[in-house]
Amino acid sequence: MCRCAFAYTGAMQQKTARKRYSPALAVALCAALLTACEQSTQLEDIREAGELRVITRNTPTTFYQDRNGDTGLEYELSKRFADSLGVELQMQSADTVESLYQQLGSEQGPDLAAAGLTVNPEREAQIRFATPYLQVTPQVVYRRGSSKPRRIEDLYGRRLMVLKGSTLADELRALQNDHPELIFEESDSVEVVDLLRMVNDDEIDAAVVYSNELVVNQAFYPAVSVAFNLGEEQPMAWALKQRPDSTLLEAINGFFADIKSDGTLDQLIERFYGHSDVLDYVGARAFAEHMQSRLPRYETFLRQAGEQYGLDWRLLAAMAYQESLWDETARSATGVRGLMMLTLPTAKFVGVTNRVDPQQSIMGGARYLVWVRDQLSTDIPEPDRTWFALAAYNVGLGHLDDARKLTEKNGRDPNRWIDVKDFLPLLQKKQWYTQTRYGYARGSEPVHYVQNIRRYHDILQWVTQPQSESRQQATEQYLAPGILEQLPDGI
Repeated sequence: MCRCAFAYTGAMQQKTARKRYSPALAVALCAALLTACEQSTQLEDIREAGELRVITRNTPTTFYQDRNGDTGLEYELSKRFADSLGVELQMQSADTVESLYQQLGSEQGPDLAAAGLTVNPEREAQIRFATPYLQVTPQVVYRRGSSKPRRIEDLYGRRLMVLKGSTLADELRALQNDHPELIFEESDSVEVVDLLRMVNDDEIDAAVVYSNELVVNQAFYPAVSVAFNLGEEQPMAWALKQRPDSTLLEAINGFFADIKSDGTLDQLIERFYGHSDVLDYVGARAFAEHMQSRLPRYETFLRQAGEQYGLDWRLLAAMAYQESLWDETARSATGVRGLMMLTLPTAKFVGVTNRVDPQQSIMGGARYLVWVRDQLSTDIPEPDRTWFALAAYNVGLGHLDDARKLTEKNGRDPNRWIDVKDFLPLLQKKQWYTQTRYGYARGSEPVHYVQNIRRYHDILQWVTQPQSESRQQATEQYLAPGILEQLPDGI
């Protein structure tokens, strides 16, 4: 694209007459000037193409899909940056860290890498890093209950693993200069979630990961614990190919300066790292207290929705408790609201105009659950069909379909929850989710989600049967006396 004009003037002609340049030199000079004038900047090329090409990793700390679509900290940051440039975002995933760097450095490679990368001096000859946006700490993790390593020397003779091509691998190699007995394995066939699982399951003795990766995943692997920090905090930043043109780098740095100053960056970090969103069972005592103090307000609406949509009202009650603890004002960091924690698109889809209205929320949640259930194969019998619908309500139909295909591929029954629930967590493992259409998913979450709802449902069925079903008590008279003493064995 030409950015300036070149005119041959009379004054230039007179000058040329006085100083006799050779024709070849004149042609070379003109070509150089025209080339310089016609060359566009990298930022101009991106705007003209109308898209920003970003390479990333398919992990829970970077980019993945949940029931609401694409998400992850790197995705959210990249989308906002693309929007600020007025272009579309084109995300692509690399299978390994090494592959990511290779693709980024290639002639026709992506514009930038947003992949949870720390600034790595070993790569600065080919790669340059933008302004850091997060500080993370490298940590050695081990299995709780085993001998806790407290220093590098305690790792001698233990099976230690790290991602191949990562900054952490380079750091461990540097440590070997002073600690030649330190032996570790590098693998490009796993991701961080795999390392944590391997430590949790006692397949390896220890791993080195970053603190943010542990925070996001630790609740799924309760046996994993921090042994010690492997050095100081490190800056995390986007990476670009080394080139003379710095317009894209300047735009990125300006973007991060803006979202730091207006609080957007802090909000995103809080959303993904500031809280644990694992669906844990909160305990029989809390459930019993809420059943007596909160459930009576919503029982009429739950019964009405159950009757209208052919659902057990106690199943809807269990869902509402799992979603919001029966709190109509509940709001998550991702913006879902109300008793059934509906997203804006879902609320619009099911005709809910006020998500914090308890009756609308319950009706909308019931309507959406039935819609999800109706999308499932008619070959799936009950009650499995309901468990599948709950799982899809949580993780999305696409990821559930991926898990069912993996189940069938491995000789198990894709129409039975008892089989499919073993394969949903595999969507967190690189060797499995790379075989699927929709990629990485926090597959343990829908398993916990369904398990918790079924447990709450069992308790509600057991407790309410003699009272609410037999006597048909009014909502305001709903009681569950001595519930803590009445809980069945095993609950």
